[in-house]
Amino acid sequence: MSLVANTAPHLPYLRRFARALTGGQKSGDNYVIAVLEALVADPESFNADNDPRVELFKAFCRYWNSIEVNLASDNYSGEELDNATRRLEAITPLPRQAFLLMAVEDFSKQEIAYILGKSEPEVTELVDQAGREIAQQVATDVLIIEDEPLIAMDIESLVKSLGHNVSGMARTHSEAIQAVEQHRPGLVLADIQLADGSSGLDAVNEMLQSFSVPVVFITAYPERLLTGERPEPAFLITKPFQPETVKAVISQALFFEKRAGN
Repeated sequence: MSLVANTAPHLPYLRRFARALTGGQKSGDNYVIAVLEALVADPESFNADNDPRVELFKAFCRYWNSIEVNLASDNYSGEELDNATRRLEAITPLPRQAFLLMAVEDFSKQEIAYILGKSEPEVTELVDQAGREIAQQVATDVLIIEDEPLIAMDIESLVKSLGHNVSGMARTHSEAIQAVEQHRPGLVLADIQLADGSSGLDAVNEMLQSFSVPVVFITAYPERLLTGERPEPAFLITKPFQPETVKAVISQALFFEKRAGN
């Protein structure tokens, strides 16, 4: 099977991982493109006998760790670059990768050890270190946009357990807009499909016309939002979600304070 055929099914999830590391669609996708170009130039570096998903993420992390992360792109103003840099410094790069690989991409400890070129005990320590550093992040007010009551309650409980405050709950586009008019949150957790058939993505984009806030989208179909063909959210949680996944993605989103889809 060709390199393209081996890697194509896994590209949406590599984009998700890259965007979480860089804080945006454009910068994350540029890294993915660079890795694919490197693999095409040197196909022997891709072990075709191994799990292609594991090999693809290994190639990405090898490339990512071989260069200095460059945040100085047109995605950031001078002030935003300073904020992003400070937040990135709050969690050490390698522990951040290990935590995301485990909590968001659902790799096993053995797979993460192979991807990062570490031992399994080292991976355990990296994940533990990330958890300690995440716990030190500043709490914020969170708006939850979710039309399913039980899921909304679960998210609310989890957000509070992380030390954040839930400033509002919304089930529709209009309720979400009303909520931010009453109190501007420091973070938004938004479902895509809302109770009245309206779009959480549309609601968030309307909010972002007035103020900047980090956004995490929640969806049962992440591949539909990770095609690279249009402006898309940088931070996604897949339903059904695990508490560790929510913790990892919220932490990443708060580092960058990025507009959705930038």
